[in-house]
Amino acid sequence: MQEEIFLMAEIPIPFQNRIMASKRDHADETPTPPGADPMVGDLGGRIKKFRAGRKWSLESLANASGVSRSMLSQIERNQANPTLAVTMRIARAFNMMLADLVEAPAASSAVQVIRGADRAQVYRSDNDCQIRTLSPLPLEKDVEFYQVQLRPGGALRSAAHFEGTREFLVVEKGRVRVESDTDSEVLEKGDSATYRADVPHAIVNTGKGEALIFLVDIYR
Repeated sequence: MQEEIFLMAEIPIPFQNRIMASKRDHADETPTPPGADPMVGDLGGRIKKFRAGRKWSLESLANASGVSRSMLSQIERNQANPTLAVTMRIARAFNMMLADLVEAPAASSAVQVIRGADRAQVYRSDNDCQIRTLSPLPLEKDVEFYQVQLRPGGALRSAAHFEGTREFLVVEKGRVRVESDTDSEVLEKGDSATYRADVPHAIVNTGKGEALIFLVDIYR
């Protein structure tokens, strides 16, 4: 049975509880070692500030985000750095874009680099699929850039994004079928496509080997 995998901001806030009720990898909730991450600054302090502004208890935020109360407490006290997946859950609970929650300090260089070995950029990784965000966290607002690896038989199925959203993809390796509502097209290495993403859509690996895709979401 293929597992549905959801990208950041692809499902409207009213459907959060349905997502949070689904099974999750425990690895997504494993924080990195304590210490403030220079890329996100005092993230714990901002989360606590937004929570207090809504007059939410830690338990309320835990219920809204699907992140455990104990982990939220550690994050707010800067005793743990949350993974990208956990940070996105918290942002969704506040009905915020990730970039509005993660305010990275001004970089000393005009060139921002995401290293290939940076595990914090891996949004999802399991036996069927790996999704790695290639967008610097402060820029993930109107445009999102992903590297998607689909195992044989794997599929990335998504509910409708916000109205006007489109996806652009290029196939680097393998063979996939792109579905947008009732339309579909088969793509092979070197092919690219664009399609509506404000309707149910999917990318399905129809080849015998692994498929490697570069995917861009543009929100209007």
